[in-house]
Amino acid sequence: MSNTEKDPDDWVSGDESMTGAQASYLKTLSEQLGEPHEFNQSLTKAEASKWIDVLKSRLEAAREKRVMP
Repeated sequence: MSNTEKDPDDWVSGDESMTGAQASYLKTLSEQLGEPHEFNQSLTKAEASKWIDVLKSRLEAAREKRVMP
């Protein structure tokens, strides 16, 4: 991690409700994974950021599986 990136747990506003953009992105990622039940509207900004990273990794892994013979 570079010094310009802060751990979400260290964010001053990390315990506030996630932003609309975070909610929209999480919902989209969940749907793309075929797991809309994974979307949780009540996450904090920090939790949402971490969950976005998890879902992005899962989606990337799923796409790589489909591409590989």
